[in-house]
Amino acid sequence: MINFFDPSCQEAPRPESEFGICDGNPFAFTTTTNPDGWIAKVENKSGLPVVLTAIDGCVIKGNQLVGQRRCDCLLTTAHHLYFVELKEELKSWKSGAIEQLISTIEIFLKSHAVVNFKHKKAFACNRKSPRFQEIDHELNYKVFRKYGFRIDAQANVVLI
Repeated sequence: MINFFDPSCQEAPRPESEFGICDGNPFAFTTTTNPDGWIAKVENKSGLPVVLTAIDGCVIKGNQLVGQRRCDCLLTTAHHLYFVELKEELKSWKSGAIEQLISTIEIFLKSHAVVNFKHKKAFACNRKSPRFQEIDHELNYKVFRKYGFRIDAQANVVLI
């Protein structure tokens, strides 16, 4: 069992209306400074306390689950469960990011229930391709029916 809510992999809650997610060394982190370095921008107009949990490199260490892809991080509030994959590529990035998100969701669901979360999404974020990227409707529908998550590909993570 992998604990996706491991406190040692979590940042303190952020209530800011806007902050960024960066892909750091060794893992993803949030910041309110240097917006040019953000791979994803989080829009939190409600001021909810948002917790980032670093998945790749913390919740799932490099030598764990070899061969299974994983996304960079998880954002949670009392009602939101958002997986986030960060990319900085111009070509052929979306399908790989979606594979990482789906693989991570599968790993997550083996250890956790999602019944307490009203909003469940997976975001493929790319600073070099910030505009909304169309996700095949059939793929989105299939992922939603199988896992209960919607998929978005854009640089902004909007907390509804």
